[in-house]
Amino acid sequence: MQDFNPLFIKSVLLKREHVPSFSGYPFHLPAIATLTELSLKKQVTFLVGENGSGKSTILEGIAAAYGFNPEGGTKNFNFSTYKTHSCLEGYLTIVKGGFRPEDGFFMRAESFYNVATKIDELGLMNSYGGKSLHEQSHGESFLSLFLHKFRGNSLYLLDEPEAALSPARQMTMLARMHQLVLEGCQFIIATHSPIIMAYPNACIYELDENGYREVLYEETEHYQMTKSFLEAPERMLRILMDTD
Repeated sequence: MQDFNPLFIKSVLLKREHVPSFSGYPFHLPAIATLTELSLKKQVTFLVGENGSGKSTILEGIAAAYGFNPEGGTKNFNFSTYKTHSCLEGYLTIVKGGFRPEDGFFMRAESFYNVATKIDELGLMNSYGGKSLHEQSHGESFLSLFLHKFRGNSLYLLDEPEAALSPARQMTMLARMHQLVLEGCQFIIATHSPIIMAYPNACIYELDENGYREVLYEETEHYQMTKSFLEAPERMLRILMDTD
């Protein structure tokens, strides 16, 4: 990993004085209601938490505030198939580092189909492996993005990239991500995957009903629950199914 730590985004601030109300969406979410400054101290930052904790909302807000299309893609993508993103971007201040990324991409699992369609329409397949992403499985198209489009000295925001990836493919993603970190990339990732969030020397923020806090990998609920299940699946299944 590079010693000079080339961060493109150093921190994210919520302009609390401009928030009209903390009782409405998305500001009522504890992770946003308690947000003052989210410090991005490492080249890899994870946002983890239960469904509805706000991790994807925060990541989307960061991406849009930085200039990415809310539905995903590079900063050159400018399309909208439907407006479902929150207004959070307008209340965030992005504190940039002293480096400017050569490229970047905002990938969100739920709208990746729309991005793939736009790539086909623009005739950009050669930058994504030379084959339409629609002609590949969901997982293969995700990997084509990581392996062919992503390059060094760039900024990547990924929302639940594990959605279409098997455990083995998640490990492939980790290996590629490490290559890109060594080449000066910065990643901000919202994920449920205990495999992906195991990336070493990353900063992990766990979001819950109390807000957000920095935790160690072994302290995350995802790690602890997965470990408990794998160590004693029969016992966990008995508890879950309430059987004797």
